[in-house]
Amino acid sequence: MGIASEVFGEALPRAERYAEFLADAGVERGLIGPREVDRLWERHLINCAVVAEAVPADARVVDIGSGAGLPGLVLAIVRPDLSITLLEPLLRRTTFLNEAVEMLELKNVEVRRGRAEEVAKDLSVDVATARAVAPLERLAKWALPLLRPGGELLAMKGERAAIELEEAEPVLKRFGVRTAELLQVGHGKVEPPTTLVRVVAERAPRRAKGSRKRSS
Repeated sequence: MGIASEVFGEALPRAERYAEFLADAGVERGLIGPREVDRLWERHLINCAVVAEAVPADARVVDIGSGAGLPGLVLAIVRPDLSITLLEPLLRRTTFLNEAVEMLELKNVEVRRGRAEEVAKDLSVDVATARAVAPLERLAKWALPLLRPGGELLAMKGERAAIELEEAEPVLKRFGVRTAELLQVGHGKVEPPTTLVRVVAERAPRRAKGSRKRSS
């Protein structure tokens, strides 16, 4: 818990309550596998918390396909300066998220039921996050229309991050992004460091054709 204390600081008690909720209701409702309970901190909570290193101050954030709140709820806990929308299409997951937000008394979080393509007309954010939602070429179609010009997609990825970035190049070109790169955060806090694909929007993109798929 030494690393957890370093990462969460004064927010650690709130993170501990969230971890207990994940291990209980999260498992019971099928949002977290039973085998994940023993590694909630290193594999999920700390792994998500270090994403905050890449998020600008006072940013408006949307967490696409938020599921159990990873990384969106964790970012809200560790970074109270952020304004976060947890976007999730499934009712049982939004119910869980609303209960977690109420229990944790998070004033900087909104839970919204829906898909990314459904809210693109009325949502414009600084940062879009996602974890284990879809390959980058599909995720980009959902996320980029939600970003203001110069906004960033921060997609948590694993060993295939570089391959996904290469495969998504045609889509990213079509959207006219400014930059697309791999970024590692959490050095010395989580092993291996968390890998992000960071995509910066050049302009407010139009919704790509054929993108009407589920965001979770």
